[in-house]
Order: sequence, then structure tokens, then C-alpha cells
Amino acid sequence: MSEKNTRSKKLGDKNDLRIKAIENGTVIDHITPGQALNVLKIISVGENFKNTVSVVMNAGGARGDKDVVKIEGKELTEKEVAAISLLSPKATVNIIRDFIVIEKKQVKTPECVNGIIKCLNPNCISNSNEPIDSRFFVKECHTGALLLRCAYCESVMTENLMMNFK
Repeated sequence: MSEKNTRSKKLGDKNDLRIKAIENGTVIDHITPGQALNVLKIISVGENFKNTVSVVMNAGGARGDKDVVKIEGKELTEKEVAAISLLSPKATVNIIRDFIVIEKKQVKTPECVNGIIKCLNPNCISNSNEPIDSRFFVKECHTGALLLRCAYCESVMTENLMMNFK
């Protein structure tokens, strides 16, 4: 190893920040950079959440920059994973038990989401007092962006999805 590589490795080791392993809970990895705080909102981790939460934003990784969220004592519901997939379709969810990853899965963006997003159309039946959940069909555009079409009024959303999460 050259002197430059040795020095670089030493600096990297000295400056690396390590986050304590969690005994039981969930690690959400490969989150789209800048979306970690939105992921916390989706999974209802806020000021009243009492367990340890670690957030890393814009960390360099082998596949480029990413965010990472570690949550002690919480496993995600399918609805939470579906919501995360809308913001970060390349995220992975790791379930940890006794400090061991027992399950690792890539999030999959569902073809349809129910009760996760609020329709933009104020006249949509899903925004009325009727006991009905919102329902959106999800498609990926040729650009890679997601397109959500309301099942009731056919309104389309492609941007600022987080502003419309329930």
C-alpha cells in the first residue's frame, strides 16, 4: 500500500463515525439521500417515541450517497414499507433480533396503495366525510419517477408526495 493510501486509510478510520448496533428493531438502508426525516414521519417516530433512533443522512456508500435509519424496538408494518417505497424505491429493510439480521428485503413499490396518500382533488370522494380510504394506482414513468392516479377521481400526482401523506 502506498504512503498516500495508508495516510488516507488512517484518516478515514479516525474520522469514521460508528453507530451502536441495535438488539431488536429495524434498519432502513439505502434511503434516497435527504429522505430520512420523511421516513421517520411515515413510521410515526417523533418526539414521543421513547426508543433509540439513529439517523445518518447523505452518507457515502458503494452505490452512492444514501440515508440510513435505525429504530430500536420497532418492526414496520406492510403499510409503512409501502409508504417508504413511494419516497425511496431502492431502500432495504432489515429486521434485527438479538443483534442479528434475520430478514433483509428490498422494498417493492406496490401497484396500488390504500389510505397512505391524500388526494389532491378537494372534491374527491376520498376527501369527503364518507368512510372511504384513498386509493391510488402506482406506475413508474419512463424517467423513473412515480405517477399516482386516484382510483376515484383520476387525479394524478407525480411530485411532492410527502406533502400528501396522511
